[in-house]
Amino acid sequence: QVQLVESGGGLVQAGGSLRLSCAASGSMFSIVAMGWYRQAPGKSRELVATIRSGNTVYADSVKGRFTISRDSAKNTLYLQMNSLKPEDTAVYFCQAYDLSLGDYWGQGTQVTVSS
Repeated sequence: QVQLVESGGGLVQAGGSLRLSCAASGSMFSIVAMGWYRQAPGKSRELVATIRSGNTVYADSVKGRFTISRDSAKNTLYLQMNSLKPEDTAVYFCQAYDLSLGDYWGQGTQVTVSS
């Protein structure tokens, strides 16, 4: 089992920055990829960014503004978000993918960007 706890969300003005953190605990041996997803009110959950063996993938809407990184020694995943826009407002979820057991999810952290 893996537990994921996000932190770092909050209220920020457009153009500002936030850094989200996801602390992972438990059996990380089979975790091969981690990522950030988000869900805005009335919308489906969508991919923001993923990282696997150092390779990163970003949604087109956040390319050049967001950076995903992972500190394996600390079992922590990060999402640096710059030049935030009101349309980035959502609940952000941390995800970990286990080869055998599938996805784990955190409880989410709210990011609100005011115009």
